[in-house]
Amino acid sequence: MAGTDSTLSEASLPGGTTPAIILVRPQLAENVGMCCRAMLNCGLDDLRLVAPKQGWPTEKGRAAASGADLVVDGARIVETTEEAIADLTLVYATTARPRDSSGSAQVPKQAAIELRQASEKGQKTGIIFGPEAKGLNNDDVALADSILAVPLNPAFKSLNLAQAVFCISYEWFQAGVDTDVWRKAATTKPRELAPKKDLVHMFDHLETELIDCGFLNPPEKRPAMIQNIRTMFQRAQLTDQEVRTMRGIISGLTRKHERKR
Repeated sequence: MAGTDSTLSEASLPGGTTPAIILVRPQLAENVGMCCRAMLNCGLDDLRLVAPKQGWPTEKGRAAASGADLVVDGARIVETTEEAIADLTLVYATTARPRDSSGSAQVPKQAAIELRQASEKGQKTGIIFGPEAKGLNNDDVALADSILAVPLNPAFKSLNLAQAVFCISYEWFQAGVDTDVWRKAATTKPRELAPKKDLVHMFDHLETELIDCGFLNPPEKRPAMIQNIRTMFQRAQLTDQEVRTMRGIISGLTRKHERKR
């Protein structure tokens, strides 16, 4: 295989934590295989697949990976995006469409530095990519801390899945070529951010109580209201302690309400 040095092993991959690549409901196994190839080109090997339409692994997918078997065989298969990001603390959602309610959009070069900073602090990170035809839905985007958009020709921004994965993975890899770029940027005190699974549990707790007290009415507006609330908390980048405090606040308010009944 051209461009491949078979004398090098997976030990040649970068040390520390690397971003997880999360493909949500990918439609074609060949596209997943090409994403595996793009990932390993850039030293990434943590692939997570959310409900792949054609299953995984497949013969066509492995052929399209062109030898990136490390990524092919190590892929994790889950049913929901929440499961895929449960252990992560910093998550980007890729999209070409503007979404005013989903936090600030970043370009890959900027995000790559932040990903490197997080890696230095031992944090686990990830980047979510949507299905080939329509991209991520609003519920998936609301789980992320920030939108990630590739700056392209405004009249034609269409990328195939593997192109998008490679573009962002490449920027992450290049940010590590000159380590001073991202090490000097990491000047703030590390924050132990809460895992996404704990955030999702907090969201579920809060939303249950808001439904019970009538705040999330009328029902037809509930999905948009929930997305806005989740986005607000995602921007805050809560620590594990802050999530526990918030859960305590919700429980305290609930008990007070029940005593008044």
